[in-house]
Amino acid sequence: MNIMIRRAEDKENEILTLIAFKAKRYWKYPEEYFSVWMDELTITPDYINKNEVHVATVEGNAVGFISIVEVKSDFQVGDLMIRKGFWLDHIFVHPSFIGNRVGSELILFAKKLCEENNISCLHILSDPNAKGFYNRIGAQFIEEVPSNIKGRTVSLYKFPI
Repeated sequence: MNIMIRRAEDKENEILTLIAFKAKRYWKYPEEYFSVWMDELTITPDYINKNEVHVATVEGNAVGFISIVEVKSDFQVGDLMIRKGFWLDHIFVHPSFIGNRVGSELILFAKKLCEENNISCLHILSDPNAKGFYNRIGAQFIEEVPSNIKGRTVSLYKFPI
């Protein structure tokens, strides 16, 4: 399988949103979680234009994407403090391509992009089902932090470049 990665175009917001929702639904979360995640999983043209958003394609079709955002100053979200720095905001792979190296290729691409831009580390808030992936790529677990879903936590990682 030949995986190509390129910068996303703002007109691809709908397909990227579809991939994000399908990837999240792969884990069989309760449907009520998706109303909480609606804004987070919806990719807008503005989001694409303001951040580093890159699409993985196979035979010209989008099968996954990654986004890196710069947080310019610390801010609080509920019980969670989001720290200043660069964050791996999204990495989603369409369920029919999970296990086909798409996620790994996106991470390799992100590392190269960070190296070219003198970014020494990415912060990551990991879905509980993605912890194994982040451990395999060498991200360092920091701590469990509150999720935006009440009574649930997510893992905070630091990914040195």
